[in-house]
Amino acid sequence: MQYRTLGRSPLKVSPLCFGGNVFGWTADEATSFSLLDAWLAAGFNFIDTADVYSRWVPGHTGGESETVIGKWLKKSGRRDQVVLATKVGSDMGQGKVDLSPAYIRQAVEDSLRRLQVDCIDLYQSHRDDEATPLEETLEAYAHLIKAGKVRAIGASNYTAPRLALALEISRKHGLPRYESLQPLYNLYDRAEFEQELRQLCLDQGVGVISFYALAAGFLTGKYRTAADATKSARGKNTVAKYLNPRGLRILAALDEVASGTGSTPARVAVAWVMAQPGITSPIASATSLEQLRELTAAAQLVLDPQAMALLDKASAPD
Repeated sequence: MQYRTLGRSPLKVSPLCFGGNVFGWTADEATSFSLLDAWLAAGFNFIDTADVYSRWVPGHTGGESETVIGKWLKKSGRRDQVVLATKVGSDMGQGKVDLSPAYIRQAVEDSLRRLQVDCIDLYQSHRDDEATPLEETLEAYAHLIKAGKVRAIGASNYTAPRLALALEISRKHGLPRYESLQPLYNLYDRAEFEQELRQLCLDQGVGVISFYALAAGFLTGKYRTAADATKSARGKNTVAKYLNPRGLRILAALDEVASGTGSTPARVAVAWVMAQPGITSPIASATSLEQLRELTAAAQLVLDPQAMALLDKASAPD
């Protein structure tokens, strides 16, 4: 396994990251443990979660994913084999995005407790909080790094102008900088990242750990009609927007490339993201060992220029 350096941080991560949004939601505790064991056994080391996962589920309050990961880390004793990423700032009941220093100080303690660790490898601002000055947020992170509670920081869902401003403030004031960006990016959702964010990250040496590499499962090919989208929790909530002529054109291209490579649409979709300039480690989720094997196989798939061109053309934003 060829690990990659995340931004300018000391973190060395596998070229694919396991998305922990499913833990404690569509993957119960026992299934989550088996998935995490298999992930490490396959040579991968990067796991991403957030304090808010999975607050959207009726009866959940947030922290469910972190709690499952924490129980697995304690049981397995494999903390030193994992690069652990989580996020802060989403609405956990406070009614707003919050990256104020006081909130970060409390939230990190809650995440450390749930994860049952002393230090978080990558602590990310889940969403931009424009009500809190960037300097104050970055200063709060500086204190956490100095205290040994966080190793590096990242941003998620930031626009190019706000990320650029944060990087400039870090440089100007000698504060820790965002070493990673977590944007939405996949064969369907291309425009926002490719317009401005990609070049900024390349120019500034910011690692990119894009989420929804499989577009909530749409790019696996299992959702091809409106009826298909009703068959799972994720399908009902998120896949409908992809069921349009462009989405179906992308699926057709994935089918063609998969057939030509003896692969599957899911592997091809992930391999396409992994091959994009500036991408360090795309994030994808699995809820079964079969799905996880698809992800691990995708990491070994190298697409030739003809396949890349076909996928680029089919997925070109309208």
